[in-house]
Amino acid sequence: MENWLLWSVYLLIFPGIGFAMVVGILASWVDRKVTARIQFRVGPPLLQPVYDLVKLVGKEVVIPVSAQPGVFLLAPLVGFVAAALSAVILGVNNFLGQSFLADLIVLVYLLLIPSLAIIVGGSASGNPHSSIGASREMKLVMAYELPLILAIVTVIINAGFSLDLAVISAEPQISSISGVLAFIVSLICIQAKLAEVPFDIPEAETELMEGPLLEYSGLPLAIFKATHMLLLYLLPLYLITIFLGGIGTGYGIIWGGLKYLLIIVLIILIKNTNPRLRIDQAVVFFWTWMTALAGLAVLLAGVGNIYGIGWL
Repeated sequence: MENWLLWSVYLLIFPGIGFAMVVGILASWVDRKVTARIQFRVGPPLLQPVYDLVKLVGKEVVIPVSAQPGVFLLAPLVGFVAAALSAVILGVNNFLGQSFLADLIVLVYLLLIPSLAIIVGGSASGNPHSSIGASREMKLVMAYELPLILAIVTVIINAGFSLDLAVISAEPQISSISGVLAFIVSLICIQAKLAEVPFDIPEAETELMEGPLLEYSGLPLAIFKATHMLLLYLLPLYLITIFLGGIGTGYGIIWGGLKYLLIIVLIILIKNTNPRLRIDQAVVFFWTWMTALAGLAVLLAGVGNIYGIGWL
């Protein structure tokens, strides 16, 4: 009984969903605040992301006549649950030092589901703009998943072919050339997974009026927004776990927090210094430059593993 209560706390409060949402909300505020200051604006108050979610929850849920109601309403919930489970896996690994069987593979699958939820939800809305946005999201996922998987293969090779996050995070991957290359590729792929500029092609507010999310309102839209906030916590933590040696314990948590802040700053800088790409440009970019860079990282990691050259 005590173990059940303890794991309920881990799942719902810390280091699970509750903690992940708090950090995600703060990260969302930092993103909006820094972006505003770069554009010489004041920016929102600290609790503005919370106000936005509460406002959306209080609004009416409108379901389009042409939509498929079941799929339309279920999609955001599935995406949020997948992100929440990812938060539990990463949180337990980083803050409690425990891991699950082949948890890296499970994590990769779970982090793909929020993007699939956007695709399915946009397609089920019955709106042509949403369908175009869903189509763009699908192409973007197909573009960045290949180099992202190659970057993960690099990490697995460097970790002695282990799929255990505890083993992978025991030593920083960026201590080798292949690890640095894989980190760069993963950071850019995560920018696309977050649908941040220059890869905000699916939503493209000035073209598609938020694309797949156009017909969403009320609680379902709030769930999509909350999922994005969760991803602002999850994806930087994912990079820290597999490339930067994890968060750590004790005073190491402070160093882990600085790692997290560094990645958030890099995401914001990329977002505010690049124009939006077309979907064809994004696909070509990921399937050429990023795939080539990730492939080189795999090659170097393989050579280093065979010949015992640690710095490769």
